[in-house]
Amino acid sequence: MATGYLIPAAEASAQITDRGSRFLGICTCVETVEEARAFLQEVRRRHADASHHVYAFAVGHGASVTHGMSDDGEPSGTAGRPVLAVVQGAGLGDLIVVVIRWFGGTKLGTGGLVRAYTKAAQQALAATSTVRRVQTKTVVMRLPYDRYDACLESLRRAAEQDPENAVEIVDEAFAEHATVHLCGPEEGVDAMIIRFRDVTSGRAQLLDCVS
Repeated sequence: MATGYLIPAAEASAQITDRGSRFLGICTCVETVEEARAFLQEVRRRHADASHHVYAFAVGHGASVTHGMSDDGEPSGTAGRPVLAVVQGAGLGDLIVVVIRWFGGTKLGTGGLVRAYTKAAQQALAATSTVRRVQTKTVVMRLPYDRYDACLESLRRAAEQDPENAVEIVDEAFAEHATVHLCGPEEGVDAMIIRFRDVTSGRAQLLDCVS
């Protein structure tokens, strides 16, 4: 199974109404906090007539993630936090959910706001298609000439056995030793380093690594 995490594949939206107020949830992919802020400003321009532009985002995934949120004028804890809870529970990374509200004249109360913002965020995420983001890695390895062909065969077999983690040679040089640049998903590259060392009885050397 390929490593990495799921992210939104494209912008998606969903709309609900509650006692006259309209809530539009929008979800999209953002790779940095700056991108999240820029998207929020774009949404505010698109829907400048709205009463509130509540948001929550998660940049990164798992142990390496940055969160942000705002109630944007709604009572504290009734908007941004519920949307953030939906974002955190979605199992996705690199995403922002903005819920835009047009006030309909009837106050919803604390519980009503929490339910409405939660539902709008959930429906926006339900409408969102996903793709897998895989962290790639590039390494430089030195191989002995007498095991070079065997290493290439090992690389080919590994790609057949696990296509999602297939590693490829993106550059190579030939001097006293053969030097190859391997690139692919982290899991596949790490496994290939071990395989090359096995094939060469430990003579394959890792010269450089760039994640």
